[in-house]
Amino acid sequence: IKENCLEVMKKNRMLKFIKRLLLFTLLMSIIGLFAIYRYYFQDVLKYETQVYTELKTSDLEEYTPLLLGLMMQETKGKGKDPMQASESLGLTKDSIRDTSKSIQQGVSHFKDVYSYGKKQGVDLQTIIQSYNMGIAYIDFVKKHGGKHTDQLAKTYSLSMVETNPELYTCNNNKKNFRYP
Repeated sequence: IKENCLEVMKKNRMLKFIKRLLLFTLLMSIIGLFAIYRYYFQDVLKYETQVYTELKTSDLEEYTPLLLGLMMQETKGKGKDPMQASESLGLTKDSIRDTSKSIQQGVSHFKDVYSYGKKQGVDLQTIIQSYNMGIAYIDFVKKHGGKHTDQLAKTYSLSMVETNPELYTCNNNKKNFRYP
């Protein structure tokens, strides 16, 4: 009986140790992921308040994470035009040289494509994609069922390249064309 009790006590200590080790590992993983998240996204997250404030003027503040995601995709929050909004004004890339103006224009552009997309009855994915592809993408998608697909985006993008190859250069490498 004494040996059985000692055996059970050893197993219980081992189980406690394993539970503590797993808990410690989980905790360290969470802390590590949080630190990586904050470090990787810090250039974008520093604009969160300004993006939220700009969106709030149009009652679209719920889209703050979405616009921060667009910013992450466009520039990773770097440069003077973090929303890459110059092109929405018909200017060349990075013509806006002030981060506040970039955010104001980026939010204004989003508001325009959002409003137009809602009016045309397309899905949110189309609206998001039209931020980059231009408002005409909304009309294109509406004519093809009203719902964004990768294939529609590819077809539209290729048609834009064919229409104006000097403007749409695929970073000067036609073999580099890809979507998204």
